[in-house]
Order: sequence, then C-alpha cells, then structure tokens
Amino acid sequence: MFFSSLYSPTPLTSLLILILCIAGVNFANTTPVKIGQGYKLISIEKSPDGGLIGHLQVKEKNNIYGPDIPHLQLYVKHETDERLRIHITDAEKQRWEVPYNLLPRETPPSLKQTIGRSRKNLLPLATSEYSGNELIFSYTNDPFSFSVKRKSNGQTLFNSSSDDSDPYSNLVFKDQYLEVSTKLPKNSSLYGLGENTQPHGIKLYPNDPYTLYTTDVSALNLNIDLYGSHPMYMDLRNVNGEAYGHAVLLLNSNGMDVFYRGDSLTYKVIGGVFDFYFFSGPTPLAVVDQYTSFIGRPAPMPYWSFGFHQCRWGYHNLSVIEDVVENYKKAKIPLDVIWNDDDHMDGKKDFTLNPVNYPRPQLLSFLEKIHARGMKYIVIVDPGIGVNNSYGVYQRGIANDVFIKYEGKPYLAQVWPGAVNFPDFLNPKTVEWWGDEIRRFHELVPVDGLWIDMNEVSNFCSGLCTIPENRICPNGTGPGWICCLDCKNITNTKWDDPPYKINASGIQAPIGYKTIATSAVHYNGVREYDAHSIYGFSQSIATHKALQELEGKRPFILSRSTFVGSGHYAAHWTGDNKGTWDDLRYSISTMLNFGLFGVPMVGSDICGFYPAPTEELCNRWIEVGAFYPFSRDHANYYSPRQELYQWESVAESARNALGMRYKLLPYFYTLNYEAHTTGAPIARPLFFSFPNLHELYDVSTQFLVGSSVMVSPVLDEGKTEVKALFPPGTWYNIFDMTQAIVTIEPHYLTLDAPLNVVNVHLYQNTIIPMQRGGMISKEARMTPYTLIVTFPLGTKDLQAKGNLFLDDDELLEMKLGNGHSTYIDFYATASNRTVKLWSEVQEGKFALDKGWFIEKVIVLGTNGTDRAFEINVDGQPIEDTSKVQFITAEQKYIDNSEDGGDKGKSMMMDIHGLELPLGKNFVMSWKMGSSA
Repeated sequence: MFFSSLYSPTPLTSLLILILCIAGVNFANTTPVKIGQGYKLISIEKSPDGGLIGHLQVKEKNNIYGPDIPHLQLYVKHETDERLRIHITDAEKQRWEVPYNLLPRETPPSLKQTIGRSRKNLLPLATSEYSGNELIFSYTNDPFSFSVKRKSNGQTLFNSSSDDSDPYSNLVFKDQYLEVSTKLPKNSSLYGLGENTQPHGIKLYPNDPYTLYTTDVSALNLNIDLYGSHPMYMDLRNVNGEAYGHAVLLLNSNGMDVFYRGDSLTYKVIGGVFDFYFFSGPTPLAVVDQYTSFIGRPAPMPYWSFGFHQCRWGYHNLSVIEDVVENYKKAKIPLDVIWNDDDHMDGKKDFTLNPVNYPRPQLLSFLEKIHARGMKYIVIVDPGIGVNNSYGVYQRGIANDVFIKYEGKPYLAQVWPGAVNFPDFLNPKTVEWWGDEIRRFHELVPVDGLWIDMNEVSNFCSGLCTIPENRICPNGTGPGWICCLDCKNITNTKWDDPPYKINASGIQAPIGYKTIATSAVHYNGVREYDAHSIYGFSQSIATHKALQELEGKRPFILSRSTFVGSGHYAAHWTGDNKGTWDDLRYSISTMLNFGLFGVPMVGSDICGFYPAPTEELCNRWIEVGAFYPFSRDHANYYSPRQELYQWESVAESARNALGMRYKLLPYFYTLNYEAHTTGAPIARPLFFSFPNLHELYDVSTQFLVGSSVMVSPVLDEGKTEVKALFPPGTWYNIFDMTQAIVTIEPHYLTLDAPLNVVNVHLYQNTIIPMQRGGMISKEARMTPYTLIVTFPLGTKDLQAKGNLFLDDDELLEMKLGNGHSTYIDFYATASNRTVKLWSEVQEGKFALDKGWFIEKVIVLGTNGTDRAFEINVDGQPIEDTSKVQFITAEQKYIDNSEDGGDKGKSMMMDIHGLELPLGKNFVMSWKMGSSA
C-alpha cells in the first residue's frame, strides 16, 4: 500500500523516473571502465576443515572509489557435493556480512593475525585446482582470478579473469566498492537477480539494468530496484540438446548494480564481502533444491492460505467487510480470507483498533461468525511506530530501547501515523518487544495472520527530521504520503554519500532517499548502510517467532520486502501493480522468479492495485490469479470497488477458475509439502519439467503449477483465443477431459478462449488428486476425493504416478512421524490389456481418522474396459463391487496439425461409486477393451 514512486514532495522527479525507465534509459555508472590491476595470490594453504585459505595482495594501488584494501583473505570450500563456497574479505579487519544468526551457515576461518608468515601447510602456487565431487575450483596467481567448472563435462560456470579486450576489471576490493565479473557463453539463459518488474519476460535481458537495493517503488516501474534483494541467478545452458543448470549466489546485503551483457556479468557492490555460493544442479529442480537447502526451506503454509483472499485499502468500517463476505457468499464465489489494510487502526497506529469504525465487540462477533465457518482474518502491520506519548506500543518501545538510532536518539521518520520510529530487529530486545506487542494485539483481536508492509523501509521523508513546532503534521488534508516533518539532507558522511552511486530508483537516487538515513545505527553499531536490505527479512523472522509462540500454530505472514532466505518465514505479494494488460503479463514472470528465490507462496494483486481495471481485464486476471500460489484481490483506496462479484461476467469467470482451484486444493497443498521439503516451486516455468527443450527457455506467458498442470491464459485485450506452446506428449483439458492434445515436437496451437474460459491442461504420466471443491477450503477439504490418471496416447506400455500429503495444517511442522499426517504415493500402469492402479500409504492413521476416501477415478488415454474389475484394500479383496459404475466417452483431439503423432482411438473412463479409504493401501485392476 503506497504510491511513493508516483506521489512525493518531488512529483516531477518521480514522473521523470517512470518515463525514463519505460524508455529504457540506463543511468548506471559508465566510467571508468577498468579499475586497477587486480590482486596477486601470495600464498595458499589447506585449512583445518578441508578447504583452502589464500592471501591476496593488491598489485597497484589507486583511489578510484576510495583506496584499495591491500590484503585480502581467500577461503574456498566444497561445503557439500553440490555446493562450493568462495569467500573473499579484508585479511586484517572484520567486515560487515549478512548476520550468521539470521542466515545460519558455516563460519569462515578467523582472519590471519600475521600475514605472510611462513606456515607448514603452504601449497605450491602451481597447484591451481581444488576438486570436489561435482565442481572444480581453479585459479591463476597473477593477476589473481578464479574459475568454477563442472567436473562431469568440464564446462566453465564462472570465470573471473579479465582480458585486455574485456569491458570490466580484474578483482577490485575497496571499503565501499567491490567489483568482480564472469565471462559467460552466448548460449546461457539467465534467470533471477530480483526484485524487479521485467518487461522482457523471465529471462534476464542483456543490457537491462539490474540494481539490488530494497526500495518502496511501485512494481509498475520497469527494470528498477523494487521491494526485495535477491543476488542469485540460475544459468541454464543447452549443450547438444541436453540441459545443464547451475546457480550463483552472492550473499551480500549491500546495494549493488549487476551488469549483464550477454557474454559477461559484472557485480559492482558498495560494501560487505564477496561470499559466493555455487550450486551445481544440473536440473532446474536440483538447483532450487540445493539453493533452498542452504538458505532455508520454504515455510509450510496452512491449508486455508491456498484459498482465495479478498482485501482493499479503503474498507472504511466493519459493516463494509461484513457486506463483502456476504456478497461473495451470495455470488457463490469461494472466499477463505478477508483482509484489512490500515482502515481498522486507530489513527493508523499499529496494534490498535478504531473504536468508531471497528468497535471491538462488533468485530469480535464478526470474527466468531466467520471463524465458525472456517474463514480467516488478516490485518496489516507497518514497521513505523507512531511517536505518541499516550500510545502504549510506543511507550513500551522507548522503555525497551528498541528503535534504530541517529546520533544516540531514535531516528525520526514519517509514515501513515505521522512521525514514527523504526524498530531495530537486529536487537534481541526488539524481537522480544515485538513478540509481546503481537501477543497483546492478538488478545485484543484474534487475527489469523499478519501482513507486514512498508518494510524496505519506506519513509515519506528523507534525511534528518524533526517534528514541526508550529503546525500539525500530518494535518489530515491532502495525500497522507506527503512529507510534513522539518527535514534536512544528510550528505556529509561516507555512508550517506558513497563514492560509487548504484542505479537506485533508476536515476542514481541517494541511497537514503525515502528510507532510513544510511548513516543511522542499528544494534551493536551496525550501519543502516549495510543492513538496509535485510530489514524486511529480519522483521519476517521476528514476526514468525512471535506467531509461533502465540498459540503454537503454523504462522501465515505476508511480507513486501524480502531477502535471501525470506521464504523460510513468509509469503510475498508483488506489491503495487497497475490494472493494465502489461502488468497482468509481468505478474507471471515475477511469480516465477520468486519460485527460484525460494519464496514459492507468491502472487500479484488480482485485477491490479490501481487504477481501476476494465471488466474484461478483471475477467482475464482472475483466470490467471486463480492459479497463483497466493491468490488475492487487492485494490487501492482511490480506485472503484473491484471485488469479483462487482461484474457478473467476472463473477462467472471467478466461479469457473476458482472453482477449479478449490477442486485442486489437495494438489496445491501437496506442492506446498514438496516446496517445504525440496524447495520445488509451486508455480514453475515450463522448462522445469522439460529442461532439454531450449524453445521453452523464454516462455513467460504460460506456467506450470507443479510438474503437470499447465496454465495458458489470455493476456491481451479483445482476444478470444490464445496461442499456447505445448511441449511433446499428451495434454488433457482439465475442464473437459475428453479433449486431448498430442504433439511430438514443441508445438504452438491456437486455442479457443471465450471471456469466461481459461485453458488449463494436465500432462501425461500423472495422477492428480482432486476433491469436489466448495466455497471455503475447510468445507472443500472434507469432501470425497477423485484421482485423475493421465496416460500418454500412441504408446503401448503406459505409466502414471502422483502423490498426496495430508496433515493437521495448524501444526508448526509439516512432516511425517508426528501422528497427524499421511503421505500417499499413487501408481498406475496399463499393459497387456490390463490397467492397474494402486496406492502406497505412509502413516495412514491420520487419513483414516478424518474419514477421507476416494469416490471416483477418471482414467484418460486407454481403450475403456470390458470389466473384469477387481479391488483389494490392504490385501483383502472387495467382493461386492455392485455400486461401482463405469462411464466412458471417446477422446476428442483438438490438435489437427501434422505434428499430432499416432493418436489412435482413446477413451476417458469414469469409475465412480468407490469408497476407498485414503489411509489404506489399495489395488484396482481391470481389463481394457478388445481394441487396445
């Protein structure tokens, strides 16, 4: 919730940002091209933990962007078979790093006290390779450079050497300017380096600016630093039709520019250290598995969070949200969660209730009513704590000394309540105080989750400010985001005015602009300059801890600002987007990027945050948004109402798309389990399932949910058809399973897509668990199950598999072995005219206690049945199958192209009347028709 990028004390400047960024102007530093002569490796030795420690010495000093740090310590270690770490820092003085308590990891060896002293373990400098199981580190001495190679095929993944013809330097390491580069092959496809809105799609685009520095700039702005900082990229290369992927993480929280030129990539960082991690892959799923194993597995989400959410900035009183809930019910549109922006607050102050518009007795009565139905309620919390001596939250904050300081006093800023101080979440006392405030608020209002916004941090003012003595600030008139404090710029420190200007906000804006002054001080003397981009991350950790301790339930947190590891604690939405067709398209790329970043629970404001969407756009947006992992409609205070029932056509599209989502909730929730245990994104690019197909590497208008559900939406105004790319194989229309598409090669097909239709297809070899659906996930979850089995057409030996995870979704941990969970693998084969479907259940008691059972099986891609039907449950035959009925329908082929392959005759078979307990192993078999 904010407009700071468009509305500010300097609107012309902000408008210029927008115009120039859209025009593609890159303001980043262009001179000098090369800095210094790099470093020389003086010595290298084995470390006690099996790694390498080297000593680097600068070759030729210069003062461009400040003096060089003369001596560096190099530390290299194969931390796992798939992960290599390269750490470079000042050899003589401790430097800022991402705190090890926030992102747990191995600690490098302590700095050497006597540089250059002879040691017994010195290696000859000619020994230039250090090999692990998957990756090889190699180096040259003078000038020092390093490379990382893949052991299996010798492919160079990273090469920091700089030739005379290269437009970048050798290694540069100064106090406030670090530079290193890598050569890249022309066939690399790069993804990541967020957060930004990428107009060209999911692939990184050569010469687009990539600046990482958490900033409250609306997501409608293209190619500039947004709310999160994720200095990670995945590199996917196709060698003779075989894909090899790896990832590179530079674990550094300081502001940085990353220059991607197509054949090289250069980091220019304004502080910290070089702490590189290389993940060997080689598949995209393996890359994300290895990455999240290091940064923290994605947080388990409660079941209800996969339902539909409705929010708006501007639900002025309780009766409005009561009406919203009832109108969704009347329109028969599913709804699980109702949200409040700051409308419920007293004077926009955190952890308060407006006694007039949201009186507590009536609110508690409303919550009792919706909680009884299974619905949930979430409210916003901003980090800025209003400076008000009668405000208990502020009083307790001052008493506990929890705020970020400037020259010994709490740093003063302005956000929605007016003058505010910002909690310092690096301080353990702040974490305790924050938890206590959340506990107090929960006793006031039993909310079901928290939405932490504005945590980049956003500030309506810049510099050093004081509260004006002769006027009220804010005075209640005009936009609330106009700075009314008395402020002066701070430019007299190296922290506020560093020698190298990152391309902040696309115009090299001062790094303290509209945020905390970067010379402000956190706990233990840490400068905001270093810790700026981890503010939202540290707040997410503190909020997660507080909610866990509150009732021992699984937390739900939605955070706008994110960093490496945020997905271990929180979900994310993509911020203040625009109600345009372009923004609908951009939302897919941003969602897919966050899957790579280890934040799989992600989505955009459906229908756009502002301005008002058209009716047609809102139709198409809910058809996409129904398949976002996090599905929420949210709108701005000044826009007309855009709940999905406001237009009958949109309501119809919502009933259709969300109706299917609610049937697929068991599938979404199982993907949540897979994300939590393996890091696998819930929403994925097509190449995750088909990594060898280079034609898919830049597909940004379609996406997969899991490995097998492909969404191909309409993203253009006035269109009633969509051109979709189908990877090889058999695809079944999830809304009409008699329709099949068969292709041998990657193939574009134009599909009908009337206004209320979204094309969603199931891939072959899959077993998808579904339920009947419903208006609330709690009700939908208790309905009987259906298994959809998708066999490929045109082949003889048919196989399919799938899985299902079930648990008590209020439990903190999402795992087997606690007595409150069940995991099931499903398998199916069809050969020699016999179809067999069976399950293998782990810890079935939970599913049995819940009474869950399978009522129907739909099998696609066989030749029907001539009966001979048998069922076994836990090894015992079921003699009476009289209730079991079969319905068959012939498959219709949508693709009339020559690429359709040998389709043959195929049937959809619906087997219903079953009562198979999910918690028991079962085997079903039957004979196919004689023409099989």
